[in-house]
Amino acid sequence: MRHRKKGNHLGRTASHKKALMRNLAAEVFEHKEIRTTLAKAKELRSYVERLITYGKKGTLHHRRLAFQFLQNKQAVKTLFDEIAPLYEDRSGGYTRIIKLGNRKGDNAAISIFQLVGFEKIKPKAEKKKKKAEEKPKVEEEQKTTVEAERVQEVQEEKAEPKIKEEQAKTEATEEVKPETELAEEKAEEAKANQNPEEDAEKSKNE
Repeated sequence: MRHRKKGNHLGRTASHKKALMRNLAAEVFEHKEIRTTLAKAKELRSYVERLITYGKKGTLHHRRLAFQFLQNKQAVKTLFDEIAPLYEDRSGGYTRIIKLGNRKGDNAAISIFQLVGFEKIKPKAEKKKKKAEEKPKVEEEQKTTVEAERVQEVQEEKAEPKIKEEQAKTEATEEVKPETELAEEKAEEAKANQNPEEDAEKSKNE
C-alpha cells in the first residue's frame, strides 16, 4: 500500500532520484526546454516550479535554498537574474509539458518540458504556414534557374555556326600560309642563283 507516499520514485533510490531531478532542473534553466520521458517530466514539474518561486522572492535566503538543491552557481544565477523576473505577474504555471508519443526501442512516452515564455518549438500550424510560404519562393527560384539555363542553351546554339565559320576561316588561312611561304622561298632561291652571274658580268665589264 502507498498510503501518504506521493510522487513517483522512478525506480530509483532517494539519493539517485534527487540527483536526477537536480541535473534535469539545471538543464531546464540553462536551455529553457529539455526532451525527456513523460514520467520524469511530471515529477520534475514540482521541483522546477518551487525553484522559480524561490527566484521570484529573490532574497539571499531563497538564493541559498536554490543553491542547496541545484549545487550549480550558473543555474542559480540564470534562475534569479533571467527567468524569475519574467514571472513576477504570474502566480503559477511556469512550465509546460508537450507529449511527443512513444520512442522506438523501449516504447517509453516522450515529452518536451519547457518554460512558459521561452518556447523554442513552434506549433505545427505555424510550421505548415512557413512551408507553404517558402514553396512559391523555391518554385520561383527553380523557374528562374531553368529559364537562365534555356537562355544559355539558345545563345550557345546561335553562337555555334559563327564559331564553325571562324574555325573554317582559320583552317583556310593555315592552308594558304604554307603555299605563300613556298613561293617566297622559291623567289629567294632564284635571286640567289641570279646574283653570281650578275657579279661575273660586272667584273668582266670592269
